[in-house]
Amino acid sequence: MSCDISNGVAEPCKSAVGGLDAIYLINYGDYAATDITYNVTDTDMIDDINGVSNIYKFELKGANSFEQTITSSRDNGTTFVEQTLTVTLKQQSAAKHKLVKLLAYGRPHIIVRTRANQYFIAGLERGMDMATGTISNGTAMGDLNGYTLTFTGMENIPANFLNCSTEAGLVTVMSSATIVTS
Repeated sequence: MSCDISNGVAEPCKSAVGGLDAIYLINYGDYAATDITYNVTDTDMIDDINGVSNIYKFELKGANSFEQTITSSRDNGTTFVEQTLTVTLKQQSAAKHKLVKLLAYGRPHIIVRTRANQYFIAGLERGMDMATGTISNGTAMGDLNGYTLTFTGMENIPANFLNCSTEAGLVTVMSSATIVTS
């Protein structure tokens, strides 16, 4: 049977860290399913995505999160994964207002870079929708002046790992796409 387990998991050392360092957005439709090359030995890892010219980097600091919830139904014979990404962008500007508006209208694919330098791609097939967005000015002087955005996506499987651990490696996986920072 194709869903039989083939290995176990040992208790790891306590060397992991949580949190996100950055996200990279790709406009929906910049690549097709045929542009993706999966790793030969691990089909949950992607070696290459062709067709993408620009990926847009958003640096993160503070309380940002990426969670995936797997839902299986024995009655229906279905399994899907809900991907939820919540990020905070600091300091409001006219340019960021326009960007937030465009994010609300679109459904980008989003690469998530963790503090452990792992890269995942969320919304690989269907993209990620901005489910909510809050523009905050705060009350006190130390409160947030910026944006809190929550993206959600539904995929067949959890977000795939990208076969890289550095930003230079990400450029290689993305077939030499240009990282746009501003």
